[in-house]
Amino acid sequence: MKMGYNVFLTGPPGSGKTFLLNKYIDYLKENNKAVAVTASTGVAATHMNGITLHSWSGLGIKESLTKNDIKKLMKKSYLKKHYKNTKILIIDEISMLTAAQFDAVDLACRQFRASFQAFGGMQVVCSGDFFQLPPINRNGMARPVNESQAWKSMDMKTCYLEEQHRHKDKNLFALLNHIRSNNIEESKKILMARPPQEELLGIPTKLYTHNIDVDEVNSVELEKIAGKEFVYHMSSMGKQEVVKALKKSCLAPERLVLKKGARVMFLKNNFDEGYVNGTQGSVVGFDFEGLPVVETIRGQKITARSAVWTVDEEGKIIARVNQLPLRLAWAITVHKSQGMNLDEAEIDLSKCFVEGMGYVALSRLRSLAGLKLVAINDMAFYINKKALDIDEKLRKESKAMAKNLKKISPAEKEKRHKQFLMSMA
Repeated sequence: MKMGYNVFLTGPPGSGKTFLLNKYIDYLKENNKAVAVTASTGVAATHMNGITLHSWSGLGIKESLTKNDIKKLMKKSYLKKHYKNTKILIIDEISMLTAAQFDAVDLACRQFRASFQAFGGMQVVCSGDFFQLPPINRNGMARPVNESQAWKSMDMKTCYLEEQHRHKDKNLFALLNHIRSNNIEESKKILMARPPQEELLGIPTKLYTHNIDVDEVNSVELEKIAGKEFVYHMSSMGKQEVVKALKKSCLAPERLVLKKGARVMFLKNNFDEGYVNGTQGSVVGFDFEGLPVVETIRGQKITARSAVWTVDEEGKIIARVNQLPLRLAWAITVHKSQGMNLDEAEIDLSKCFVEGMGYVALSRLRSLAGLKLVAINDMAFYINKKALDIDEKLRKESKAMAKNLKKISPAEKEKRHKQFLMSMA
């Protein structure tokens, strides 16, 4: 990445893809390089204080861009600034983009930057895992991003991360590897061999495959509590269109209603305060300022204070929202759980309707000891055939790249690092 290649970071959940992206983003900012931090989903974007690619690019909900669409976009001054000033484009959760969307953003980049090069000559660093939930459009399943014309023209270098930093449970790690290998029978054996988990130690989040089930559970459970309601409203400032996108991408609700006893989940990392994205607990009271006090499943009491989500452009904050970094967490969708690390979860996979959904849900856990499996269907064990073929190819590409990198001396690497930074001036 530091030598300026277009790079695809991939590997299983917990292998450090987002961590590594954040390190590179910090490196670029330290060297005053204009980097656009985006992701295919709002959930992923919040992990890096970024924005959705759809919002940054002006693509919005469109699947592709016509000549007329491009003309309209080029009249927008804030988009002109995006495209003109950005030197490096980061895209997380790339596997959830369709080929058509990727080609559309490439087209916009080339038009705005008046360049025939892929993405107008920007360095593009993508991250994702093709075993995650596949892209969809209005007609159902869509072509994956690696089948786009832009991808094929970029000379993308694959870096396959293999170390595991999330799952310390050997059985869970084996289960996920069996699913990734399409070994359904072995996957079922590991799940069936688990001791029955009737109750979990803490407050498990319930994962469902459909929004309707999630909304119903959270609404019903909050209504069951007879105590006083405490309401927290999100505040915002900055460019209207960017603020709107940031509100949408931020997992924190604009109007958060809490009661003593409410089950909640933290939505950001704050190591000083003792929580990370996905830390679960329950509201045990409110302090003199009316702020909720959350007791985590590990017994730690944390006063939840307002957090900030921002969008940076050339080192300046152009949009900001403030809200408590909490959401009700009796239940969330499998889709929105992507990128989270969960200590405990009660998972209902009886309505899995797409390949990879079971894999995503189970890979959120740190250990099988934290799993209460309500139900599961056969679809939960399936992985998309294309993902299997792609994965094999990516492993080979990564090994070849690693071999080539070893041939470059440290002095030559350092020289290329400096040359790339100078070229991005």
